[in-house]
Amino acid sequence: MNSLPAFDGEHAVVPTPNLLKRGERLLEPDVYRTELDGRPAVVKDYRRYRGTPLAPVARLLVRREARVLERLKGWKHAPALLGTLGGLALGMEFIPGDTLSAGVQGVTQEVFDQLQSALGRLHAAGITHNDLHGTNVVVSAGVPVLLDFTSAWRSPRWLRNGPISRQLRRSDMKNLVKMRQRLTGQRPSAEQVALLAEPGWVQAIRGTWKRLYRRIKGQE
Repeated sequence: MNSLPAFDGEHAVVPTPNLLKRGERLLEPDVYRTELDGRPAVVKDYRRYRGTPLAPVARLLVRREARVLERLKGWKHAPALLGTLGGLALGMEFIPGDTLSAGVQGVTQEVFDQLQSALGRLHAAGITHNDLHGTNVVVSAGVPVLLDFTSAWRSPRWLRNGPISRQLRRSDMKNLVKMRQRLTGQRPSAEQVALLAEPGWVQAIRGTWKRLYRRIKGQE
């Protein structure tokens, strides 16, 4: 994994960044667009946690996402990893285009066919995205590219057919089907509905959590 020489003490040695998103929630990074080694880049920056008890967690998030992107090196459906910056920031290739959350004009079935195929290959490699929604898919020159692998998980081979891994893959595919229906009007087939139906144990956990959440909210 590359470690880019982009920091001088506490400060980044990069051109003036263009802030894309301010991290406001817990362990949410600042995200900005800049250049690294002359290449358009996006940086996810957790440096505000430097010197705090959350710094090790932030470093872990950077390291995990970098490992996933390194694993996907050369794959057209994920941005290229440019390196980690000071252990608390991650630099990756900037992908031009529009996200699916922006309601890409004239998004075609072909785009979603590509996305479904890409998701299938990701799952075959034992990786689930776990945060698949319109903001995290950009269409660049007709090619869907997955963004934000912070929540991604790579299961060891011996766990890939276990119930949790199957549920994570199912959740990814359910989100894909929802996006396809919202943007193209195509409803899932009966076969897809059957394949994506949640098993009883997932429904039980979800129902228990909802009841607990309502009870907690009612006590506030």
